Amino acid sequence: MDIDPKSPRTIKAPSYLDALIPIVSLIVLVGASVALFGLNAVNGPLQVAIIISTMITSIIILKNGHSWDAISESGRKGIATVSGAIFILFSVGALIGTWNMSGTIPTMVYYGIVMITPNWFYPIAFLVCIGVSLSIGSSWTTAGTLGVGLVGLANMLGLSPEITAGAVISGAYVGDKVSPLSESTVLAAQLNGVELYKHIRTQLWTTVPAALIALIAFIVLGMNQHSAFDVTVTNNEMTRFNELFHITPWNLLPLFFLLTLSILKVPASLAIMSSALLAGIMTSFMQPQVILRFIAEPDIATPLLAIKAIWLAMATGFQENSGIEQIDALLSRGGMDSMLLTIWLIIGAVTFGIMVDDFGLLNKLVTPLLLRARTVGRLIASVVATAIGLNIAAGDQYIALLLPTRLYRAEFAKRGLAPENLSRAVSDAGIVTSPLVPWNSCGAYMAAVLGVSTMAYMPFAVFNIAAPLITLVLGITGFNIRHIPIAAPELKESEHNSKPIQ
Repeated sequence: MDIDPKSPRTIKAPSYLDALIPIVSLIVLVGASVALFGLNAVNGPLQVAIIISTMITSIIILKNGHSWDAISESGRKGIATVSGAIFILFSVGALIGTWNMSGTIPTMVYYGIVMITPNWFYPIAFLVCIGVSLSIGSSWTTAGTLGVGLVGLANMLGLSPEITAGAVISGAYVGDKVSPLSESTVLAAQLNGVELYKHIRTQLWTTVPAALIALIAFIVLGMNQHSAFDVTVTNNEMTRFNELFHITPWNLLPLFFLLTLSILKVPASLAIMSSALLAGIMTSFMQPQVILRFIAEPDIATPLLAIKAIWLAMATGFQENSGIEQIDALLSRGGMDSMLLTIWLIIGAVTFGIMVDDFGLLNKLVTPLLLRARTVGRLIASVVATAIGLNIAAGDQYIALLLPTRLYRAEFAKRGLAPENLSRAVSDAGIVTSPLVPWNSCGAYMAAVLGVSTMAYMPFAVFNIAAPLITLVLGITGFNIRHIPIAAPELKESEHNSKPIQ
């Protein structure tokens, strides 16, 4: 027993039942919300389920003797860890609104319709996203910019937005996982005490096979699309697209500006918001007719009209009324307010995750796994299970990266396993699977920016499914498992209090 400095009561260690109740409550309530509301669960019911689970967790923590002040402090700490993600989400919402209004996304879609063969669309989307993500090191930026255009293009071509979203996310996470510019890659190496490029080389043993599997899958899906493909974008519709916007390569300037800022390592929210503002300003010169359609107030002076259009597109999104359903669905999106449901979801999920960790509930469940992991294969399987479980229970990829490292690092050293084995396992299971969970910050983000629910794109995020499976195979077979001399003393854990956001 211990004493909480904020409470005169004696603190009791959590029991196994205490540790299980929050997780079971979360699973039952989330499952019920999905069963009752289907894909609409993310529009509120899922958030309610997570918050109720958090309150149940709070009751258990109170029962064990902790004060409400300690619980509140834990919640505040959880929200603080995602403050950066919240600003990124608001910035991406603003960017989608102004990119639609300025013609950036319409131009990407227009050229895509002209140049891309539908049969090869999915593998091309996958490979292009790999290239962009490798160059800028951010899955979020790749999906929130290029991914938005690719999913919109798929809708215009009558192709599957779900498969396209899977290809975008798969490609974005290939680059995110092995790019030296990726914050999650750098963090995984630092947490495990592994030199960055050694960590990346070790990851290639799972990343390359998983990427090849994904590429083959998208080629097959694209070939099967041939018989079902229906040319829905007629010459008349293409003409209408050109009438609505001045289609020119200059419209892509905000995209290249954002890529340049990202390569220069400008903070993500600042880079995205700068690109959004540039797109809005460009609209005044490149697309004045769009502003007149969007803000139908001819009595207002032109400069004020432009300012109002930019402001509104960033706040509530751009609206197009072309009379063509596919074009209107593509362009009538964006705005900071479109991200509020996602932010609600992230705040609830991360608060729940921080609480089960801070008050020892998570450690109570993980310790038995460690005791039963007597072989290398079982140990790596335990790491994978813990990281995926944290993505589900905690709703944050950085928690799923940080905590397994802290829990298993000493055990890996004790058994003479090189730390890069652990850094690879937590990356494959903690980072890569995060967008597959609807209430995880990454899953919620991807669904929000791509306009495709997490459950709908999940089966097609082939790379994200294959990478942790290959890690398990390496652990079971012992292939490419690196050994070091067994350390006599246990490693002293370092505290890592800051967690960057993609």
